[in-house]
Amino acid sequence: MLTEVILLERVEKLGKMGETVKVKPGYARNFLLPQKKALRATKENVAHFEAQRHALEALNTERKAEADKVAKKLEGLKVVIVRQASEAGHLYGSVASRDIAEAILEASGVSINRNQVDMNSALKSIGLFPMKISLHPEVKVEVTLNIARSAEEAKTQEKTGKAVIVDHNADDRKEAAPAAAPAAAEATPSAEGEAA
Repeated sequence: MLTEVILLERVEKLGKMGETVKVKPGYARNFLLPQKKALRATKENVAHFEAQRHALEALNTERKAEADKVAKKLEGLKVVIVRQASEAGHLYGSVASRDIAEAILEASGVSINRNQVDMNSALKSIGLFPMKISLHPEVKVEVTLNIARSAEEAKTQEKTGKAVIVDHNADDRKEAAPAAAPAAAEATPSAEGEAA
């Protein structure tokens, strides 16, 4: 069973302002209605929306213009976050949307809400990550997130374009091969000595 709602703003992959769409009841109840992105499609709400339509469209246009200004400030921004991590590049903890919002504020002076950072899960390794920031339903900007163990490492990562990770497994394999050969050579004479 689906619920009909009237969209009060453009919602990605759903529709634009003023459209009546059918959604799952939980999506309407838990996201669209509390976020004031939609109204239930009752006769009263449809009449109310039509009466308020011009004011809502004007407000949407104003918000979009503000978002465009902010997008110009953030376009091409590179944000560095310094965290403790293992030599293999795994963070001791993670970087979440709140951390990214704080880093953007510190780097650019632009305050964004953590809900505007588009990410599915927290980041758990060092490296360079493109992050989409949704400033408005119709305005998105991409910033580059540089997670490193130090400011110097962040500069190196930015120059090379990849994470600075030490591969101890390769070193262990190189050390293990020469060490194994002498051990085998030592075992052979002693075996011959015992046989004699």
